[in-house]
Amino acid sequence: MSDFETVRYAVDQGVALITLNRPAVLNAFNGQMRRDLLAAVRRAIDDAGACVVVLTGEGRGFSAGADLADGIPPLVQQQIDEEYKPVLMAISEAPKPFISAVNGAAAGIGSSFAMACDLTVMAENAYIYEAFMAIALVPDGGATWHLVRQLGRKRAFEVIMEGEKISAARCVELGLANRVVPAERLLEETLAWARAIAQKAPLALRYSKEALNKAMQLDLADTISYEAKLQNITFISEDTREGVQAFFEKRPPVFKGR
Repeated sequence: MSDFETVRYAVDQGVALITLNRPAVLNAFNGQMRRDLLAAVRRAIDDAGACVVVLTGEGRGFSAGADLADGIPPLVQQQIDEEYKPVLMAISEAPKPFISAVNGAAAGIGSSFAMACDLTVMAENAYIYEAFMAIALVPDGGATWHLVRQLGRKRAFEVIMEGEKISAARCVELGLANRVVPAERLLEETLAWARAIAQKAPLALRYSKEALNKAMQLDLADTISYEAKLQNITFISEDTREGVQAFFEKRPPVFKGR
């Protein structure tokens, strides 16, 4: 069930599916969609029935980026900080895994939403496109943060400068995506993977994601200490006891996230 104007929200078998729903403009972001997506992401984070979240786009494309027909804001910095950043940070810092299912173009700030997710599945005909240079703009939404870490500075600058459309297969090679699937099976394959992930221990997923985020900021010694702190939390959890017991009883574990 969804009560959003520009986004659909549904939950099934432990997976929340958020669909950008402005297909007539390739799911370009206007103010309403920015508000709707933030509300949907927050709902998914709070939804006890959702262990994993999938983000995709309706129609021919994931997202064409910002809707230029929406007009140029007088203070674009304020718009990015107040309307885009909260959504992107909510996805990045969420205690649940987010998977982007990319169909067609993930362009402009649309690419930032695809890359902000923890895992990415792309259709064979999908691509990531840093379209900013063509209209005399710079990347935003954290695009440079993702690109420089995955591609290195020189390759990232080339992608931005040339406005290269990075194919799905190339995205997997470069570490920008995890899997490529036939376009007609994108949602089916992504949801199947998400349902499999939803069966894993929620605390282990949550704190593994947190550890990886911290590892991007810390040196080796501090990373080891941070992992130890998180390991202490999981080690005394009911889920760990259940996992060990299930191992000895030779049965699938039933995790409860506590």
